[in-house]
This record gives sequence, structure tokens and C-alpha cells, in this order.
Amino acid sequence: MTDPTKRQPLDISSYQPTAGGIAARARAAAGPAYLSGLNPEQREAVETLDGPVLVLAGAGTGKTRVLTTRIAHILSTGRARPAEILSVTFTNKAAREMKLRLGQMLGQAVEGMPWLGTFHSIGGRILRYHAELVQLTSNFTVLDTDDQIRLLKQLLAADNIDDKRWPARMLAGLIDGWKNRGLTPSQVPAGEAAMFGNGRGGKLYAQYQERLKILNAADFGDLLLENIRLFREHPDVLRSYQNRFKFILVDEYQDTNVAQYMWLRLLSQTPSSSSLPGSTRQSISSQEDGSPGLAASRRPGDDVETSGNVVASTSAPPKNICCVGDDDQSIYGWRGAEVDNILRFDHDFPGAKVIRLERNYRSTGHILAAASHLIAHNEGRLGKTLRTEDVDGEMVTVTGAWDSEEEARAIGEEIEQLQRQGHALNEIAILVRASFQMREFEDRFVTLGLPYRVIGGPRFYERAEIRDALAYLRVINSPADDLAFERIVNVPKRGLGDATVQMLHDHARKRRIPLFEAARMVIDTDELKPKARSSLRGLIENFERWQVQRDALAHTELAEIVLDESGYTEMWQKDRSADAAGRLENLKELVRSMEEFENLQGFLEHISLVMDREGGADEDAVSVMTLHSAKGLEFETVFLPGWEEGLFPHQRALDEQGRAGLEEERRLAHVGITRARKRAKLYFATNRRIHGTWNTTIPSRFLDELPAANVEITESKGGSGWGGMSGYGPSRFDNVESFGSSYSTPGWQRAQAQRGRSGGGSNGGRSGGFGESSSSYSSGSTRRAPFTIEGELVAKSTGTESAFSLKDRVFHQKFGYGHVTKIDGNKLTIVFDKAGEKKVVDSFVERA
Repeated sequence: MTDPTKRQPLDISSYQPTAGGIAARARAAAGPAYLSGLNPEQREAVETLDGPVLVLAGAGTGKTRVLTTRIAHILSTGRARPAEILSVTFTNKAAREMKLRLGQMLGQAVEGMPWLGTFHSIGGRILRYHAELVQLTSNFTVLDTDDQIRLLKQLLAADNIDDKRWPARMLAGLIDGWKNRGLTPSQVPAGEAAMFGNGRGGKLYAQYQERLKILNAADFGDLLLENIRLFREHPDVLRSYQNRFKFILVDEYQDTNVAQYMWLRLLSQTPSSSSLPGSTRQSISSQEDGSPGLAASRRPGDDVETSGNVVASTSAPPKNICCVGDDDQSIYGWRGAEVDNILRFDHDFPGAKVIRLERNYRSTGHILAAASHLIAHNEGRLGKTLRTEDVDGEMVTVTGAWDSEEEARAIGEEIEQLQRQGHALNEIAILVRASFQMREFEDRFVTLGLPYRVIGGPRFYERAEIRDALAYLRVINSPADDLAFERIVNVPKRGLGDATVQMLHDHARKRRIPLFEAARMVIDTDELKPKARSSLRGLIENFERWQVQRDALAHTELAEIVLDESGYTEMWQKDRSADAAGRLENLKELVRSMEEFENLQGFLEHISLVMDREGGADEDAVSVMTLHSAKGLEFETVFLPGWEEGLFPHQRALDEQGRAGLEEERRLAHVGITRARKRAKLYFATNRRIHGTWNTTIPSRFLDELPAANVEITESKGGSGWGGMSGYGPSRFDNVESFGSSYSTPGWQRAQAQRGRSGGGSNGGRSGGFGESSSSYSSGSTRRAPFTIEGELVAKSTGTESAFSLKDRVFHQKFGYGHVTKIDGNKLTIVFDKAGEKKVVDSFVERA
């Protein structure tokens, strides 16, 4: 028998109750009310207060609740006072929501939390406390974008730099990018400085910073950049804030840029009075492409440096910092976000605990399985798999359409069907990759009388560039349209300022004539200065020429001429801002939308109907937005159109960033799918108008990365069909193994196998978008526009005589207006005004 005095004591310090067991559930029941309802992973994230913690929170896993409950737990347990907690969010809305939730949890208003806010609001607060140390005073002004550009224009003029060749807006974008990466003027690489003003970019950046100091001003980027400089040059200031903040919490950590990362790294170092002035873990190095990037991580325990004096000690205990984020939802690389920040958290904070929140409370099983399988193809991720205790629900659907018009029709019909079944329109969203895709849906919804709202920006026809282009066309159509003429008289800049416009108004009122007529009269007088008179004369002559061309040219061709000859297209081509490319795409989409109308007058009447639609904020309406705008939102049903190579993944992302760009596009697809609670419906079009030209597209590679068990292939309900489904005879796609490629992916093999089972192939069997079985759409009972492939008519004559005669003026839904030149039974040869000679069946045209 063992001597009791010699028994080894049991180590109970390492014991933890089994998750979900009796002890764990009993402890949860005995805990504070704010902890009730948390799952084991969430509770672990809340209660793990000591040391660095990374909470990997997948979509719909309750990250906001975890973050706010963690703050409540810190306050309730007395670990820190409100003023000793630094909690950083990305938006003011998120900060307000966090304070509101905290008040509800603690049963009282949350007061005395001065350090809960956005990166820039907290940075600005610190800067005002120590403004003199960075050559400012505490009442410094924060410049908005317009003031920033005005100041840069002054610097360009003083340096004799042509503002048209080197726009101030372009320089503003470069400076903002440098500041987002934490680069002062002296740190900008020579290669990047040479990108502007023949090598004078760095010098202008330095002059701009000097001018800001003279004006006692800072721009948005300075709110963090000057903080970093303050902390580096004044270790005592940094040490005071390091001592002040006992806990640091960061939301959406995957979206932080380099400057935000550096700012956090400085504050999260544990102060040590025995340390010599050194530096932090962050450093800037040159990457292979010559651009500055983050230095490679060193082994935990090594002292690493940035230039500057910062007090840090690697032997001190780690700081209590908790970062919440999702590497699979890092989609803002185009504006400076660094996904590497979250991927290397454990290198930056040795001994960090990583807690994964994988239990999703939003989406059904099929949606989560599809999204998880897709994102698993990314190499740059920490890894997690979303799961749900909900039902599997409806499968994710993939539908092919013939073109973008059919895509919009099909989605419109599906929405109407859901609405008839009692589905709220507020719970339906259309998420597009590029804003130009919205136009097709907006026009379709106006036709259907379906209420909609555009989130994250104006509706297509309300965008500034579209309104400008329409103003030019309105003046051509009606020179007496004063509102349109006044809008574009100085757009692009022609030296016709407010004084000139006011003089035209005075002249027009006195004579009781339109502004255009007043302008025509004053260009022959000396009332204007020579430069303004010359500019105005050129504009009036342009309009007179365009008005003559209106009767001789197609209205789409006229629109292109107007945008080019007015200098409006060139203005946006020279604009180097992030949204300039999107605006040019929108202008091309505008011209394309005009093809559906016989003339300019008809198009402008249609626009007036579209613009007339007003809806209240509480209106039940479909939400239309880009995928980037959808982050953080959720809907019962989500439509995801445009899943085609070149559009999604976007070609620009692939060209500029290679594999990194592809992985961010895949993360964007993951975000899109996980916005859906019950239904996710993916669409692609076989033909799409891109940059003014019809292109045959290839379905997105992301479709083949979806799991077969969770995806259903359906046929389009948009009325004209895809592949061999149309009922007009065999399609060239029935005889091929792939879209010009040797596909060996599971998705393509499934499609081929399904096509074989449904009788598709060279025998003329009619199959759906991916070879699905024939439906009523192939019976010919539904009227649709015929289509042509490589100039060949894909239709069969019935042998009946046509009711049309030679030289009849006719209208075709797809090709527009034309004249009949030849009749063969019920087949007509028609020379269309825009599309040229085509052969079509007479049942698809009508007399004009």
C-alpha cells in the first residue's frame, strides 16, 4: 500500500472543464448575464484576457458580439477602467454600435471611454494633445480632399508643372498612398518619386508637408503618420500611452494598412525603463518589384528595428492586445490594406493565442459549404472551415445566360416570382463586381416597376459622369435646356467661371432667351475677355456641328463623338484617381444602353422616366451594390451576376497583382456568397459588352472551384437561352469539349456528364445552360429574339410565306431598325441600321 505521505500532488492548474460538459455548462449558468448565449469558442475569446489574442472570426460568427462582450468583461471584472482601454474600429458607425451594445450589456450608459473610436479619430485626439511636438498647434485644421487638391495645384503652378499633364488629383492619390504605407518624404523610393512630374514627386511631397505646417493644417493621412513620427521622436510620449492602455482591442484587423499596423505596433510594445532607445518590429524593405513593403518577420525574441527612437523590450511580458478579423474577408488591397498583417500576427506577438470562430449563425449548410470549398483554394490564409447547426437549405445555383440582357431579365423574373411568394424585397440583393453592371438591372427594374435602391453610391443615371454626359446630349436635343447647358458649360474646365455664367444669365433674362442663345450672341461682342470668348465660341460651334450630325449619324455614334470632341473622355483618362477607370467604364455602358432606342429623343425620354422614380428610405426595395460595398451586410436571397473570366476575377487585378490579385478576388467571391442567409444564385453570361465591344466570355474559374454536392445547375429564365437550350437548332457549344481549353476540372466534367445524360450533343438535343434538360423555353412557345453565332442564322424556316414585303421598315428586339431586302419563306434578309445584314425569322420582327 502506498504511503500517503509520499503521494505526488496532482497538478490541477492545467485542468479545464470539457467544452459542452456538465461543469462547463454549470459554470456558464453561474456567470454574468452578458456571457449567456455565447458558444464555447466565443466565450474563450471573451475570457482570455492576458497576452496577445487573435480571434479569427468567419462571416456570420458573431465577431461584434465577441468584441463588445470582451470589453464588458474587462470592465465588469475590474481589470481596467474605461479610460485604460484602447478599442479601435474602422468606422464611426461601428464605434457607435459598440457603445450602444456595451450600454445594453452593462445596464448603464457607457461613459468615460475616450479611446473607443476609429484609427483616425483617436490619432487626431493624440495629435492635438501633443501638436507642438510635430510643429502644429492644438487648433490645427484637417483638410478635406478639395482643400488638399487646391493646395497641390498652387504648388504645381509655383513649380511650373502642367496641371493637365500632371493633375493635382493624381499627386494627391500618390501622397495618400505613401502616407498609408507610413512613408515620409525622405522615405519615398526614388522609383516611385519619379512617377510624377518628371521625377519631382518626392520634392513636391516634401513641399506639400512644409506648406501644411505653415498653414497649421494636416490632411487625413497625417493623423496617423504624424502620430508615428511623434512616437518615434519622443519615446516619453509613447511610453505614457503604452502605460495608459492596459488593453488594446482592434476590429477588422485584416483591413489595416501599413501605417495603421505601425501605429498599433508602437502602442502595443510593453514599455521598459531599462531599455535603450531602439525601435519596433516594423521595418520597411524593398520588395522584388522595387516597392517598399513589410520586412520579413524575424524569429520570436529578436529585437527588430525601424528608424526612430522607440522604447521596447522583448524580455518584458506581452501586451494585452486582442485583434479580431478574418483573413478570408480581406478585400481592400486596392486601397492599401495588407492581409499580411493578420497572417503574421503570431510572428509579431510571440506566444499569441489564436481562437477560431467557425460556427456560423447566418447561412444555411449548402451556402457555407460552397463558400468554404471555394476559399480553400487560396494559399495565403490561416485556415478555418465555417459550419452551421442550421439545415442544409437550398443549394447554391449556377445559371448561364446568353448575354447580359438575358441575365438581367432572368434575375428580374426570379425576383418577381419570389415577391409573389411573399418574399420581402428588402431581403433581396444583387451584388455586382463592377458598377457598370448596375445599368442593365436598373433599366430592367424600371421596366418591371420593381422598386430598387443602390447602396454605396448613386444609381447609375445619377452618377456625376453620367449626368454630365446626359447634359451634353440634352443640349443637342434641346438647346433651350438651360439647366443642362449650365452644368457642362465649364466641364471640362474651359476658363468659363461663375462670372461668365452670371453674365450669360443676366443677358438671357433681359432678352428673355435661353442661355445657349445668349451665349451665341455674346461671342460676337466684347463683353467677354478674349480667352473666355474664344472658349465659349468653340463650345457653341461644337454644339452647332453636333446638332447637324444628329440627323446624319446614329445617336450612339454621335454620343461617342460628343464625349471625345468635348474633351470629357480625355478629362477622365488623365484623372489618376482610383475611381477614374470605373467612370470611363460607366460612360461606355451609357453609350451601349442607347442602342436599345431608335433615336436620341426616345433615349432621353426613357432617362426622364428612370430619374423620376423616387423611393423613401423605408420602401420595400431590392438592394443593388458592388461586392465591396456589401461587406458586413446580409440578405435572405443574394444574386451574384457576372461570374466570367476578366470580369470576376477582374482582369485588372490579375494584371497588376498576379496571384495576390487572384486570391483577393477569390476572397471577394467568398464575401459575396456568405452575404446570403437562405439563397445564393450565381449567374454568368456567354456574351458581354466590354469596352464597347461584344465579347464571348468564359465562365469564371471560381465556378469550377465550387463543390458538386452543394451546387445545382439551372437554366436561365430570361427568355432567350444559352447554348443549345434555345430551341433554334444545334449550337456550336454542343460539339465541343471545352471553351477552347482542355478543362479537366470536376465542375466541367460534371457539366459534360450531365449534358450526355440529358441527350445533348451533336444530335441536336436541346440542353440547358450547362446541359440541363430541355424546358418550355425550347418549345418555341415563348417569343424571344433569335441569335446568331459567327454570322450564321440559328433558326429553321417553317416554309410558310411571310407577311412582310421588300423595303418594309421593321424593328428587331436585338438588332434594332432596318429594311427588308430579301424574303425566303418566313426568313427575312434585313439590312439593319447598326448591325448590318442579318437573316432572321419574320416572327421576331415587327413593322416600324
